[in-house]
Amino acid sequence: MDLKENAIIRERIRVSGRVQGVGFRYRAQHAAKSYGVKGFVRNEYDGSVFMELQGTERQITDMLITLQNSPYIRMDQIDASRIPVKEGERGFRVQYI
Repeated sequence: MDLKENAIIRERIRVSGRVQGVGFRYRAQHAAKSYGVKGFVRNEYDGSVFMELQGTERQITDMLITLQNSPYIRMDQIDASRIPVKEGERGFRVQYI
């Protein structure tokens, strides 16, 4: 197995579309727990959802695919950027503004 496949990364992600009022944050928390992804999710005032996800690239991709395939959710645009890993990150939480 390639060491790169097991490398932990952190991504800052903003998702727009039909992502508020459809259970997105709850589903994100459930998917994160299922795939072992750490970080947080929160609604933004502009109607988008903001997340920071930490895990392997495969874990993060699987989580996003699960969200994309969830009923009622429509992810029209995903803007992602790699940011530094947060040491000691534990669990996944819903943040409130």
